[in-house]
Amino acid sequence: MKNKYLMSVDIGTQSAKVVIFDTHGHIICQGVKKLQKIQVPAPLLAIHPEDDLWDSLKIAFTKVMKEFENKHLDPNDIQAMGLCVIRCCRTVLKADGSLAYPVIGWMDKRLNYPFQPSSEFTDAHFVSTSSGYITHRLTGEYKDTCANYIGWWPMDDKTLDWSNDPEQWKSCNLSRDMVFDLVKPGEELGQLRKELSEELGLPSGLPVIATAHDKAVEALGAGALDEGTILISLGTYIAALTQGKEYVQDSQDYWPFQASIPHRYIYECWGVRLGMWTVSWFRDNFGESALADAENKHMQIEELLGLEAKKIPPGCEGLVTLHDWAAPPHAEFRKGAMIGFDSRHTRAHMYRSLLEGLAFTLKNHVDKMAEELGIPTKKLVVSGGGANSDLFMQILSDTFGVPASRNEMRGSAAVGCAINAAMAVDAFNSYEEAIEQMVNIEHVFNPSTEVHTFYNLLNAEVYSNIQFSLDPLLQKLSPLVD
Repeated sequence: MKNKYLMSVDIGTQSAKVVIFDTHGHIICQGVKKLQKIQVPAPLLAIHPEDDLWDSLKIAFTKVMKEFENKHLDPNDIQAMGLCVIRCCRTVLKADGSLAYPVIGWMDKRLNYPFQPSSEFTDAHFVSTSSGYITHRLTGEYKDTCANYIGWWPMDDKTLDWSNDPEQWKSCNLSRDMVFDLVKPGEELGQLRKELSEELGLPSGLPVIATAHDKAVEALGAGALDEGTILISLGTYIAALTQGKEYVQDSQDYWPFQASIPHRYIYECWGVRLGMWTVSWFRDNFGESALADAENKHMQIEELLGLEAKKIPPGCEGLVTLHDWAAPPHAEFRKGAMIGFDSRHTRAHMYRSLLEGLAFTLKNHVDKMAEELGIPTKKLVVSGGGANSDLFMQILSDTFGVPASRNEMRGSAAVGCAINAAMAVDAFNSYEEAIEQMVNIEHVFNPSTEVHTFYNLLNAEVYSNIQFSLDPLLQKLSPLVD
């Protein structure tokens, strides 16, 4: 496939991104449009305003194709488009596939329960996922990937199709005529609508290819296939997961989800809700003086904070952060906390403490999953924008006590999309070959034995006990303020 290209569509919580790759995983060009802030019309509700996912995606398409054209490349050399959209969202659609209600975001408490008909859902006909909705806008088809149905859906994860159990449909308040047809990752969802091809300057009939949910696509694009390899996905929701070949039932400390390779699975433990958002929250709310300092030194604020925090010793001289800025569904009373303040502490201590708290939380969840699987953690692959931080990469390696690598392409979901697209047009003979060709490691961080030993002690003696100690107080606080 010399001079042939693959397009990735990656819509997350904060942005819509379109990337064009060659078949060696090198970025040719990309277009990004930041999404509007998620609206919170009432406590524990979360919706994407208006038609923001689609409107932002069209702008990202326009940006990437302008750059592609400026490079004097031929759009007809784009072979296929892989589609990945944020998981655990719910879309309520009219009969023509348009929104009957704004896209319900993954942090919305309504997604903890089955679909409930409501007077708010005017002219509702279909209930789908975010990927199902975007598929329809791109192709006109009423189809979706089978691998993005997590939660209250009548999905059979073994057959990769809708369930044949009437009780499962009943428990979800759904019927077969209310949902889309399904295809597997690496299969065609449909072809780009003619009028959209003309509007965006893309090839007529461009195949749109199914992937999976965003974290599974990241796992594929990170190349994290080996036993004992853990993918740390640094996003608004920070996930920790590994890949397997069997659907495991009744697991206690992880969940099996469909992978972006048909009939393989993702094993995922608890992550951190509002994980990297918390870091942005600190930057935006307490970084005014740091921003001025960064501008004076001609650097980004994240770079400055990272350099300052690098000078702080591990453990932040007693400052510890508990990451419950967004409480889990089973304990809605929980809140975040920083404890251990004294006069030594600066913004650099706080910044490093946020990163260490994320690492401790992930380590404790991953350890439980690894113990249940009987597979020790051997290495980490870290994806997402947070992987740009050398400091955070080293903290993760030191906390887990294993090497942590990052790839040239930080947003590995985009690479995973391209791999699924490549398999659909027979660019490679196997997923393993595709990964070898398209996933490129940039740097590996190795752990310090001394720091790892200290982190283990701090975690065992302090961090792992904080939540248990604070829960009784937070249970009393929550009804007073929420």
